[in-house]
Amino acid sequence: MSKLTEYIGSQFGNPRGIVGFICCKCMNIINKKMYKKTVSLLTLDKNQKLLDIGYGNGYLLKLADKSFGCYLYGIDISEDMKTLAEKRNKKALKANRLNLEVGDCCNLQFADNSFDAVSSINTVYFWSDTVKGLSEIRRCLVPGGCFINAVYTKEWLSRTKMAEKGFKKFEPAELVELGKQAGFENIEVTEIVKGKSFAVVYRK
Repeated sequence: MSKLTEYIGSQFGNPRGIVGFICCKCMNIINKKMYKKTVSLLTLDKNQKLLDIGYGNGYLLKLADKSFGCYLYGIDISEDMKTLAEKRNKKALKANRLNLEVGDCCNLQFADNSFDAVSSINTVYFWSDTVKGLSEIRRCLVPGGCFINAVYTKEWLSRTKMAEKGFKKFEPAELVELGKQAGFENIEVTEIVKGKSFAVVYRK
């Protein structure tokens, strides 16, 4: 694995600078079906709250805003992404419906029962502690709320050179078991693209 490939791979976990900007634009294209599937699995009204884990340049939040017009929250480890995400979602920002923070999903600074739904597109690979992250998300969900966790299959990632280092790869059954360890009892797996991507839906 070359140093360049390794560096570009690291940008997917913590996009920064001009390379991070480019990587996010690429992810918007590559992950398009995952974004659409995630929004299709959500049911929110304008008075409810969505938290997006790893909001990047705010692409998923923009789709959710168009579909639901709800309150939008986000947490991302990259400081560089906040400005981009706010620019993309300036309508929601102007209406005081957008609140983006820089931080770690394994240590969420939100009160219990804060969100009606939580979403994540391709971030679980980079969490320092998967069970802790899932537990924090569950804590912040209202009773009956759901977490949509969209990921690529272990098989597909294993064929991708940029995912050779720094990525935790998961089978669907592994994410189900980790969710149970975090306290989720109602968990479903739905296919996005056969052999390539899927979503795990955790309900509190």
